[in-house]
Amino acid sequence: MPENETQACQSCGCEADASSKRVQQPQKKALINRLRRIEGQLGGVLNMVEEDRYCVDILTQISAVKSALDGVAIHILSTHANGCVRDAVKQDGGEAAIDELLSVIRKMIR
Repeated sequence: MPENETQACQSCGCEADASSKRVQQPQKKALINRLRRIEGQLGGVLNMVEEDRYCVDILTQISAVKSALDGVAIHILSTHANGCVRDAVKQDGGEAAIDELLSVIRKMIR
């Protein structure tokens, strides 16, 4: 594939740029909205610390931020597995894509 050419995954509709491994997420707007809400939650945690709020309340909010981020990560992971990895398996057996996927999962569960 030429350097600037993009390839669309058949399964998920994302578009991958082969030279830089950039992928346009199929539900980009929804993901951005979720991440902006998480950004707001994190700002709230910062305010709580600045205002000397009760430790347990701060920890509860941190837990909520972590859960929200995990949800975004799982969504992106699912899109990748059902799209990019599936297509790689169909095209060439997908050994490299599966190894990459497992590496990401290992990092996520640490």
